[in-house]
Amino acid sequence: MIRHKTAALALLACALAPAAMAAPSSTASLRTVAEQSGDRRTGRYEEVERLCPAFQQQWPQQVRCFEFGRTPEGRPMLALAASADGTLDAASARRSGRPIVFMQGGIHSGEIDGKDAGFLALRQMLEGSLAKDALKNVTLVFVPVFNVDGHERFGRWNRPNQVGPEEMGWRATAQNLNLNRDYAKAEAPEMQAMLRLLGEWDPILYVDLHVTDGAKFEHDISYSVAPTLNGHDPIRQAAVAVRDELMKRAAEKGSLPLDFYPSFLKDDDPTTGFAVSVGPKRFSQAYWAGRNRIGVLVETHSWKDYRTRVRITHHTIISLMEMAARDGKKWVAAAQAADAEAAKIGGSTVALTYTNTPHVRTIEFRGYEYERTPSAISGALMTRYNDKKPQIWRIPLLDEVKPDITVTAPRGGYVVPASYAGMVAEKLTLHGIEFQALKQPLKASEVEVFRATKAAPASATFEGRSVFNVEGDWSKEKRDVSAGALFVPIAQPKSELVMSLLEPRDPDSLVSWGFFAASFERKEYMEAYVAEEVAEEMLKKDPALRREFEKRLEDPAFAGNPNARLDFFYRRHSSWDERYNLYPVLRIDRTP
Repeated sequence: MIRHKTAALALLACALAPAAMAAPSSTASLRTVAEQSGDRRTGRYEEVERLCPAFQQQWPQQVRCFEFGRTPEGRPMLALAASADGTLDAASARRSGRPIVFMQGGIHSGEIDGKDAGFLALRQMLEGSLAKDALKNVTLVFVPVFNVDGHERFGRWNRPNQVGPEEMGWRATAQNLNLNRDYAKAEAPEMQAMLRLLGEWDPILYVDLHVTDGAKFEHDISYSVAPTLNGHDPIRQAAVAVRDELMKRAAEKGSLPLDFYPSFLKDDDPTTGFAVSVGPKRFSQAYWAGRNRIGVLVETHSWKDYRTRVRITHHTIISLMEMAARDGKKWVAAAQAADAEAAKIGGSTVALTYTNTPHVRTIEFRGYEYERTPSAISGALMTRYNDKKPQIWRIPLLDEVKPDITVTAPRGGYVVPASYAGMVAEKLTLHGIEFQALKQPLKASEVEVFRATKAAPASATFEGRSVFNVEGDWSKEKRDVSAGALFVPIAQPKSELVMSLLEPRDPDSLVSWGFFAASFERKEYMEAYVAEEVAEEMLKKDPALRREFEKRLEDPAFAGNPNARLDFFYRRHSSWDERYNLYPVLRIDRTP
């Protein structure tokens, strides 16, 4: 903890009096442990705490080092803003219309290539030796390590499927949360700090630097750029152009790049091939694409050595900065056009999820010779690769997607009842979503309600939550809405993110993440002997009900289930809880 206080004091001193502090005579002191060790090792977080203010001290007019949050274990979350013209805060960037590029390393801190490549690339850009004009035209915000606590869980075998560095951090946070599953639900303190930072800067390009797991093959990097398979046309076209040029530049540098995430359809079986996909908004690039900006997931291949991976990541950073310097303003214009389109989706059909079409093509994939034989250890088929013998795999790629779960967007928006307003408002604010509190109640207002026909939690928790799966649909009803409820308009740039959070069948909705779990629990019951008496009275008074009951008795499963037979009557009695399986959030076709 002492070193955190020391770093904080150094930051404060730099911020208050950069001109009074003697700058280093050269930039040799800004070299990372990775650079000094020939990329055998990577530094501990204290290196970030040293380099961040040191960069500002060396270039006080071009770099600002700042803290944007604290981790659960009390460590500072640090970022560097860099710009040749001194545009080093978000407000100034907005006023000038300056494009912002945001790059982060270490969301999974064992995959730390981005930290070391990022510091090297930033120093070279500031020195003018690479991407000379990039910082003249864009401001770079660089977070060397997102998952700081995980970074300090340092060890030699934290990544057993990865070659180097000698020691590295851990995938999850100190609270055992995977930050790259947290963008939508926004539970981790680190993610909440990150979302505030992203909301403040609103970068046109968000680059998340990773290392992949998986099979052994020759390809050394993959780029998952979004939105390229969905999204509004202006920003989708810009993202496709980014992807295509990035692939070309990487190949010119000697890489074997992929434009899809190389995960076999069946684990450990190369013959099953790959599929392109549109990811849910729990992932960085999909989340940022959902905000009508460009997200890039960079994955170097784990079986390449650390020096190779850092070099390839460094090339990627420089390429993206050069592209942003040239095209950043065009990307911003495309994002603004996409924002305008997104604000008009009310009443239209919107895809919540996507699936692959049957369309498939055979690709020539640069793999290695391998064999699949029964394992004496696991008893399963095991794949053994011979990475001394490259081999072309001719394998399938499912290369198209189509909408899967779709829903019609409300014409007005969503109404969150006062009882849930606090929780939902906190999430909406983190995501920069517009909403307002209703000052007056709505009486007998025509709304849409969602009643679940099926609602069940998963058999195990996921990311610390009891994930829910619901089925059902919206239908019209008249209901009262009390003052203090929230109105979330659909007519806003982040409309599709609104739908992801508030449409219950979206995999990243607040319902799916279990925030409304209590709404799908029965809290009141009718004793069996009471239900028997009630059923007798109901059958006497209602011949139509008797016929319906007799029809149900033709089903052997129903007839043999005493509880189901009694429940048949309880659900039709006035004592039945009409809110059971009722999603509390409503939809409305007008602005209240």
